[in-house]
Amino acid sequence: MDQRHQLLLETARRLIRRDASPSLANLLLKTHPADVAHLFRDLELREQHTLFTLIDDPELAATVLSELDPAVSALLLGDLKKEAITEVLEEMAYDDAVDVIQNLPEELAAEILQAMEDVDSQEIEQLLQYDEDSAGGIMSTEIFSLSEEMTVRQAIDAIHQAEHVEMVFYLYVTDAHNHLVGVLSLRKLLTVSPEKTLSEIMVREVISVRTDVDQEEVARVVEKYSILAIPVINDTNKLMGVITVDDIIDVIRREATEDIYKMAGANDEELLLGYDSLRIARLRLPWLLTNLLGGVVTGYLMWRFKVTLRDVIALITFIPVITGMGGNVGGQSATIVVRGFATGRIDVGSIRRVIFREMRVGVVMGMVCGLAVGLIAWAWHGNPYLGLVVGFAMIMAITVAATMGVLAPAFFKRIGVDPAIAAAPFVQTANDITGILIYFATATSFIKLLH
Repeated sequence: MDQRHQLLLETARRLIRRDASPSLANLLLKTHPADVAHLFRDLELREQHTLFTLIDDPELAATVLSELDPAVSALLLGDLKKEAITEVLEEMAYDDAVDVIQNLPEELAAEILQAMEDVDSQEIEQLLQYDEDSAGGIMSTEIFSLSEEMTVRQAIDAIHQAEHVEMVFYLYVTDAHNHLVGVLSLRKLLTVSPEKTLSEIMVREVISVRTDVDQEEVARVVEKYSILAIPVINDTNKLMGVITVDDIIDVIRREATEDIYKMAGANDEELLLGYDSLRIARLRLPWLLTNLLGGVVTGYLMWRFKVTLRDVIALITFIPVITGMGGNVGGQSATIVVRGFATGRIDVGSIRRVIFREMRVGVVMGMVCGLAVGLIAWAWHGNPYLGLVVGFAMIMAITVAATMGVLAPAFFKRIGVDPAIAAAPFVQTANDITGILIYFATATSFIKLLH
């Protein structure tokens, strides 16, 4: 956080605590709209609400809401009058307005759409037909395109007349039926003869996505080809909209945040709950209870091997080591696989290679750690067979944990459950159980040598 933003944030929070509304309103007037929007990201929901009520300019309000989570934006708009909400949403880009409207109560959303100007409501209703996580749901329909029959001179004149379009880094070329047939850059347009037609100079192989493609796949395509925008087409190749790189950055940030929350057993809904401890705890409890159940099963297994523990009490020394190392290794593998699924670097077809790779990695790490802990056990308790048991159990536990860290996310992916949610608690629990089983089964097999 830069010094200027930190100062602005501290000033805003101090004025909010003092309930100094005139000073806050003056602060908003003197601050650049982009800085105001950035400021809202670091405020609590209560503070955001206080500050938002002081914004009189619909354009500034729209800029702020475009930078926030749509669910938060809907909450901030909820207390405004219908006319004020309509005015703010009409200042927003259509794709941003759609995200907010989808989070408003259904009855209010319907009233807002009815109150909007015909052009705005038609564009928004068209976007509402698409899934919010699809290419159609995040595209902008305010797109600039040119006819393939135009000359370069006519195209340049058309660009001069273009207003309120998303961008013109790339110029998309369509036929008489609005089918996407080509693309060219501004540089290309300005460096060829003015009398040439666009069909003569355009690139016909256009990188595009269909309206029903998931937003994560759109992000992967943009990343792969290093492009600043990507056109969106329907199933008949008609140009429907465009997705720009700023929208892709939002997708990547949102998906990464969501995955991190899920792998921590939490939920991004917590951002909306502020300091509501009971509701936050309710969101986190399901996966904690999963781990709790696994802990009970682990305890039961230790109870079943109580004879082995009673005869060789030294075994208890290395239980935390076996389970802890297995959990760490399994968590590492699971994180890599979940991230691989999210970025497209790993798919169901390549999972077999990943399994064998992680298994080999597990063997190498297990041998190193097993040798180290085995020598420690021998030196500590003076029994080489105890060192052998602990070392072998460590090798097996780490190898199984690394393999489990791949199998669990792959299994959940196969059955349609988000692996980011389910993999981490399942891997932790499964590795605790398998680690204890391996350790005590090995110890029981060598029990006569451990006395």
